[in-house]
Amino acid sequence: MSVNEDLSSEAVLHVERLQKSYGAKEVLRDVTLTARAGEFVCIVGPSGVGKTTLLRCLAQLAPADAGQVYVDGRAVTEPPDEMAVVFQDYSRSLMPWMRVGANVELPLRHTRLSKSERAERVRSALVDVGLTGCADLYPWQMSGGMQQRAAIARALAYRPDVLIMDEPFASVDAQTRSDLEDLMLAVRERIGVTVVLVTHDIDEAVYLSDTVVVLSGSPATVAAAVPVQLGRSREQLATKSRPEFLDLRARIHAMISRKPADRPEDRTESAVAATSIDRPTR
Repeated sequence: MSVNEDLSSEAVLHVERLQKSYGAKEVLRDVTLTARAGEFVCIVGPSGVGKTTLLRCLAQLAPADAGQVYVDGRAVTEPPDEMAVVFQDYSRSLMPWMRVGANVELPLRHTRLSKSERAERVRSALVDVGLTGCADLYPWQMSGGMQQRAAIARALAYRPDVLIMDEPFASVDAQTRSDLEDLMLAVRERIGVTVVLVTHDIDEAVYLSDTVVVLSGSPATVAAAVPVQLGRSREQLATKSRPEFLDLRARIHAMISRKPADRPEDRTESAVAATSIDRPTR
């Protein structure tokens, strides 16, 4: 994945110069990025920079003010059939009065699939996320981690080309988070879905990603798209102990922590502005 490149036949998701404001507040400016088939992309940035807003625009849950989102080479202006979304708050995304199997089947009821085809997709998705035998449980009978697995299963049952995830592991404990991270790597490897995931956790971003997209500034722009070359086979302790992992984590942390005025181009612009109104520069 890279920034400012031509839309290619391999691109499952392409975002071109996306802009979004809320009233007078400009949140996103000229955001351009591409995700290819089977790629795992994590989006990171300071709190409040606009990561969730970007995801909502990608999924067409919020209209962009300018720019375009392409899925499988087609410009989209409404939630595309090729995309599914997993939110952070599983307790709100799952219907507590419905059993897990019914929850997973819910988006399939609006398709042309037969009842037997829907049942097979539900069964397969629950197997994919390690919830075999849980179809008849209610969400409240399961742990938080199991509930989030059910939410992921519901998205996978739809068999999307692109899976959008908004801080999906933020509400679970550390061990469950690690388990869910490994689950998503295994699912991506098994079914080849393209994943775009927002997270505030830099370790998580580097561990999961083929590319980490760093948002910064106000309005937010893409500061960098950092390739992660750690191989497809990853393991929590071994991978996170590698020098390459530690280097990537440090580089991305520095990008996020850096104030806009710390960037060379911003220092230049500031100096020009200051000079133009006869202010001394430091």
